[in-house]
Amino acid sequence: MNVRLETPQAAPACRFCGTRIATTFVDLGMSPFCNTLVEPQRLNAMEPFFPLHARVCHACFLVQLEEFAAPAEIFSEYAYFSSYADSWVEHARRYAAAMCERFRIGAHSLVVEIASNDGYLLQHFTGGGVPVLGIEPAANIAKVARERGVRCDVSFHGRSNATRIVAQYGRADLVLGNNVLAHVPDLNDFVAGMKILLKPDGVITMEFPHLLRLMEHNQFDTIYHEHFSYFSLMTADKVFTAHGLVLFDVEELPTHGGSIRIYARHAEDASKPRGARVGELLARELALGFDRIDTYRRFDEQVRQTKRNILAFLIDLKRAGNQIVGYGAPGKGNTLLNYCGIRTDFLDYTVDRNPYKQGKFTPGTHIPIHDPARIRVTKPDYIFILPWNLRAEITEQMAHVRDWGCRFIIPIPSPEILP
Repeated sequence: MNVRLETPQAAPACRFCGTRIATTFVDLGMSPFCNTLVEPQRLNAMEPFFPLHARVCHACFLVQLEEFAAPAEIFSEYAYFSSYADSWVEHARRYAAAMCERFRIGAHSLVVEIASNDGYLLQHFTGGGVPVLGIEPAANIAKVARERGVRCDVSFHGRSNATRIVAQYGRADLVLGNNVLAHVPDLNDFVAGMKILLKPDGVITMEFPHLLRLMEHNQFDTIYHEHFSYFSLMTADKVFTAHGLVLFDVEELPTHGGSIRIYARHAEDASKPRGARVGELLARELALGFDRIDTYRRFDEQVRQTKRNILAFLIDLKRAGNQIVGYGAPGKGNTLLNYCGIRTDFLDYTVDRNPYKQGKFTPGTHIPIHDPARIRVTKPDYIFILPWNLRAEITEQMAHVRDWGCRFIIPIPSPEILP
């Protein structure tokens, strides 16, 4: 087994505990920022590439990437709009209903979402008369949320911003964030800011892909520059505890290939005892070796083998004369395309429901992005689903392609033609 080690002087410091990180989790080579779609007039311009090299901390076992750009450079204008995934909007609706019932969230409450995107989630609270505030750094996305009637503050969350928010709007009964914790380079500032936002008896919920599932199901494509950290429950527990917050419950979710939703409260709030599910999942992670560095070292070779399998699979299909196109232009897809070297020699084009992406090209690989209607015109033999976590939704939406014998491919955890 090849083990990548670096000298302590060259290794970056852990963004949580400050320990020098000298062990590779996975090295995906050089890659552009995954959501920096290329305009047609910029196809011949230089594109910046950065190392996509995840390391693991020996002290706290946080898996993380180095920061190569300030968050403002990545998130001030963003290409991802959550509302284009119907199943994700429905997931948000169920969440809002569950929180209102469990924690008696109502017209007397304040719900604050960090990284609220286009209002896909908060709209389900406002529809029930619950006051909300979205903290969203991308002005182009916040504009869409406001058009839905969702109050937004265009800013980056942290200690100082939280203090300003509290002075302006008051403290929150519920602070939530879905798939934002991984996007934070200054992890300590972010979590400390949530404690400032929260009422003494309030609740924080955070959803994020579970590192256990990432490793178990080979989801290397969920690693990209916009995701700075990758969490086990064990490490998330350490981070929140360090900032006076207690994880009192956890749920395992099927979203994004396997996520967890953690529930946190102030350490001083004795009204919410720690539930059994937290201890059970922590015990499972420990049994799987998440407190041992060798567990993480094995992932790099596993990913290399997956790359070889994907390329061999596509080469066989192309040699047989098949036309293959993509579906979607998500961040995870762009990691996979760049790491595997998949360009228009394999995928003629890809499609996306988001008009913001149509007419542009994927970063690094320069695959053209079209409206899904193009598939009816070219009638490909195979559709390569890049957002594989939405496979059920996509295959249902595109069921008509089976009329001419087209079939769907998913690449993760291993390339497979769907029946």
